[in-house]
Amino acid sequence: MIFRILEDQFAQKSKEAKAADLRFMQLALALGRRGLGRTWPNPAVGAVIVKDGVIVGRGWTQPGGRPHAEVEALRRAGAAARGATLYVTLEPCSHFGRSPPCADAVVAAGLARVVSAIEDPNPEVAGKGHAKLREAGIAVDVGLCAAEAARDHAGHFRRIRDKRPHVILKLAVSTDEMIAAAGHRPVAITGDIARTRVHLLRAQSDAILVGIGTVLADDPVLTCRLPGMAARSPVRVVLDRALRLRGDSRLVHSARQTPLWVMTSDMAEAPAAMKLGAAGAEVIRVAARAAPGLDLPAVLHALADKGITRLMVEGGSRVAASFVSAGLVDEAWLLRGPETIGAGGVPALDALRLAAITQSPAFRLHASEMLGKDHFEIYERA
Repeated sequence: MIFRILEDQFAQKSKEAKAADLRFMQLALALGRRGLGRTWPNPAVGAVIVKDGVIVGRGWTQPGGRPHAEVEALRRAGAAARGATLYVTLEPCSHFGRSPPCADAVVAAGLARVVSAIEDPNPEVAGKGHAKLREAGIAVDVGLCAAEAARDHAGHFRRIRDKRPHVILKLAVSTDEMIAAAGHRPVAITGDIARTRVHLLRAQSDAILVGIGTVLADDPVLTCRLPGMAARSPVRVVLDRALRLRGDSRLVHSARQTPLWVMTSDMAEAPAAMKLGAAGAEVIRVAARAAPGLDLPAVLHALADKGITRLMVEGGSRVAASFVSAGLVDEAWLLRGPETIGAGGVPALDALRLAAITQSPAFRLHASEMLGKDHFEIYERA
């Protein structure tokens, strides 16, 4: 009977400990998401330090990628970190980059245990951080909330493994799968709630990409227009093989406030590039494929070389279809409005049907919800 009571007590403590681990790791993940879109080229990591069940420090990767989340949490914890547990959404780095190794800082702080969501695929880390902690006598548990962490760090993983950003395609479509009226005339397809969600996605993206056709038709500004979040606007990227971007466009006029990168052919005329550069835009030359577009893998490699990890592709229909056809879409955000556009409307994916995403074995439905009168779906590459 005594042994049975002791076993039950141990099981209950173990269950409570697991629940606590899960709660603190989920908090670390939530903290890490605060940095999405702001930390590139570094991943947006979250960290929580807990001692005797009490949070004594928390942190997330700061804008520009430094300080790292672990260092921020240790700074806030101070001496209370000794003997505590660190919950972190990605393996602490073990190499010297623009800052010293986080694993060394963890060891120096005297932590007793580290709960790490997932190993960092960066060859400079790749298990070395966890090994360094274990060698110092720190207990290390890896794998809690690994699937969530992998999703949050998808941009970092994709850039390390495939030398390109994680690509999120956003489409707002009518009931008849159109994105604009006849003549590419813009129409309001979704309501305020859905548009707010799109602007939040912009804020969580490193860069947003459109084709020159969309720029010429709509003259967009492509910033985050949520209250107080203008500074969270992503880098604006325009695919413009022949450098047709006009100097009086809103994108060019705002190039000194919000970065504007123009991707063009390596054969584009130098005077046009110089004019855009003088206005504050950065012209990036990549290989051109057969007319009319640019080589998309080359575009993505160039963006990754500049540190971009999360790329939002917003239009137009030909650009969207090109990314889908090339197998370069990792997530598709579909916002379906309740109205019909009718004859002459612009199809969402040019000559492709939306079924190329919604009914393709290459994608699976990850999430679905109603945003007011609009239906919102997220498809992920299977």
